[in-house]
Amino acid sequence: MARAQRRIRVGIDTGGTFTDVVAVDEASGEVVTTKTPSTPANPADGFVTGLEKVLEAMGASGADLAAVAHGTTVATNKLLEGKVERLGFVTTEGYEFMLEIARQAVPDGYGNSYFWVKPPRIVPADAVRTVHGRLDASGAQVRPFCEEDAVAAARFFRDRGITTVGVCFLHSYANDEHERAMLEVLRREHPDAVVSLSSEVLREYREYERAMTTLVDAAVKPDVARYVTNIRERLERFAGRPVPFSVMKSNGGVLSAAEVVHQPVTTVLSGPAAGALGAALVAERSGFAKVLTCDGGGTSTDVSVVLDGRPTLTTEGSVGAYPSKIPMIDVVTVGAGGGSVAWVSPEGTLKVGPRSAGADPGPLCYGRGGTEPTVTDAHVVLGRIPAHLLGGEIALDVEAARAGVAALGRRLGLDVEHCASGILEISAWNQANALRQVSVKRGLDVREFVLTTFGGSGSLLACRLVDVLGLAGAVVPVNPGNLSAFGLLTVDVRIDDVQTHVARHDRLDLEAVSAVLEGLTARAAGALLAEGFAPEQHEFVRSADLRYVGQAYEVRVPADPGPVDAGWAQRVAGRFHDEHRQLYGYDFRGDPSQHVEWVNLRVTGVGPIIRPELQRLPERATPPPPSPNRPIGHLKHGDA
Repeated sequence: MARAQRRIRVGIDTGGTFTDVVAVDEASGEVVTTKTPSTPANPADGFVTGLEKVLEAMGASGADLAAVAHGTTVATNKLLEGKVERLGFVTTEGYEFMLEIARQAVPDGYGNSYFWVKPPRIVPADAVRTVHGRLDASGAQVRPFCEEDAVAAARFFRDRGITTVGVCFLHSYANDEHERAMLEVLRREHPDAVVSLSSEVLREYREYERAMTTLVDAAVKPDVARYVTNIRERLERFAGRPVPFSVMKSNGGVLSAAEVVHQPVTTVLSGPAAGALGAALVAERSGFAKVLTCDGGGTSTDVSVVLDGRPTLTTEGSVGAYPSKIPMIDVVTVGAGGGSVAWVSPEGTLKVGPRSAGADPGPLCYGRGGTEPTVTDAHVVLGRIPAHLLGGEIALDVEAARAGVAALGRRLGLDVEHCASGILEISAWNQANALRQVSVKRGLDVREFVLTTFGGSGSLLACRLVDVLGLAGAVVPVNPGNLSAFGLLTVDVRIDDVQTHVARHDRLDLEAVSAVLEGLTARAAGALLAEGFAPEQHEFVRSADLRYVGQAYEVRVPADPGPVDAGWAQRVAGRFHDEHRQLYGYDFRGDPSQHVEWVNLRVTGVGPIIRPELQRLPERATPPPPSPNRPIGHLKHGDA
């Protein structure tokens, strides 16, 4: 008798050290988790190995796969490690130094400005070409597109072997005609080039941010395309048929692999976004409204803020030194993971990270040829993790870890235990500073928050972080090392679209606003249909960016569904006043000398999915006693 086919959904999060896998049986609700070492040389190997392990544990096969969701750090690591191959950039004549001018931003404030050196541009000045032609802010043509300049630019890149090109012309968010013409020239003169257009990547004003986002898209496009295509082909061979395969986006949604290839910039925080969503669900089910999340992996630690069960979103984010103005969960990433290397600076001080030993060769205790001590080695030396991982699957070499940490300690005049403690203390403060960045520096009282820790190394320093920051407590979920993979099974398909539409509130053309929103909604609906969602499943969320006239940056507020009329516009403006007061402590409501200005209109299309239930531990009869030396905060047990 033939076995009945099951429907199993799988989430796979590939990190720098481990690939995490969570599977759920849609019929029974059974949830199974596993981990396997990542394979940096070919991440698809670790992906398939993890898939095989989890299906074997469930007594299932590839035929039972209903869908696979994937979180990847391919784009993230490429940008964090600065491994960006030579790019070309085409822009409007007269704006060739846009990237050099950039924005006036000095890390850590002006106190360090004398010692700060501006980082290299993502495109060096000698790889920038310009084209004669000009559009105004409304999209009207001021000067025609010069095809002769465009041909010269395309041949310049072709002759120098530059095969990845970003195109950003002034005001192309309002009219993409000139960028389309440039694309046709590049296809004709340089057919091997991979091209990103700003009018496709980001239809929003501010030419520097739009140019940088476009170049980040171009920089990661070849690698993401190769990776996703390879994974999809391996998955189809494994299952013996096409399997619905989606990739996590930075905005907290997923998108089919076929579409991600065309929008790779949307994956720059793919893995961290999945973890933040998983942590948000844990916090919500555990009864906490204000939560800081700490996702500690092998290469980095990602932190974010969850308010009322939802991670905060931003379009002002960056990865490494590269700003990326796409909708993303507001995650701050620091190079402080389990594989972060401990080293001695030229001044003779102990440093930890941002360089990582990764999965290959990995920490000294992995026994794979690592030569430098890491945070994981320090934990091993102090007995904070056992002499094996994955239930004994990976044996750790404790003596190699001790020898490496001891050698580092001798350079610093420390014994092995004090050197290991110093490594962990520095790592904890690196993480604490990142948590302050998303909380204290944004006007939030960190003492009102609890900490949700997850990831392979995220919970090891939880108690120290509670002490350093004065947090209310900590929540550690079941299987914290697999929470990002679990988060992949909780996210909807999300399609974000934006259109700049600048107008004063008292002069707002409601018909024009309605037309823009209808166009954005139609594009989102088309994308959801392509993702397999029937029209009756579509959900649309509107929002708008507003500011007071003369301000440099705007505030995003929700916008109601339904007809666009005077009452609708007034409600949006009222929310703007409220949010401005919440953020900055004041507003100009009722002041006739201060005018509200609309800047961007946004629509998010949502295709909802069924979420699995969280696993629960049995309640303890009595809570564990606090440490005799210091309290450990209010630790929630049960849901966590």
